[in-house]
Amino acid sequence: MNDSTTTRPVVLDVWCDLECPDCHRALDDLRALRARYGDRLEARLRHFPLEKHKHAYAAAQAAEEAAEQGRGWPYIEAVLARAAELSAKGEPVLLEVAGELGLDAEEFDTALIDGRHLLAVDADQAEGKAIGVTGTPTYVIGDERLDGGKSQEGLRGRIEEIADRLLASA
Repeated sequence: MNDSTTTRPVVLDVWCDLECPDCHRALDDLRALRARYGDRLEARLRHFPLEKHKHAYAAAQAAEEAAEQGRGWPYIEAVLARAAELSAKGEPVLLEVAGELGLDAEEFDTALIDGRHLLAVDADQAEGKAIGVTGTPTYVIGDERLDGGKSQEGLRGRIEEIADRLLASA
């Protein structure tokens, strides 16, 4: 039997740099996709910190710590909303966001110092490079890579077309 309660969700990998203004703008599309598909679409943040953003690598590690503390997406969205401030002020913004969300900011500080999340960030970045990610945001759904680094125009519609097709064939 193949009904909506037993069908696995379609996975949407979102390759993101948490200091990237384009990734911040992409949040509206992600929210709309979540609203449309609910638990039939699993959006997964994949780290792709760009060299031009000097705090993106630390932000990616902090996002991993937030996920470990059970608040991954709220933290990601809050940091993206403050991408410009992150660029200007650096890592203290990451700790402020953690505190505002009721997370253990001291543990964030320790995690950034001891590097416990480096391997997860490095693995994502290496995988992204291996599949041809060059900018952010980039989406992978099904076997298709959609590059939003140059323009996000029409990407949500394209993601919806692919998701609909994948869900219909599940």
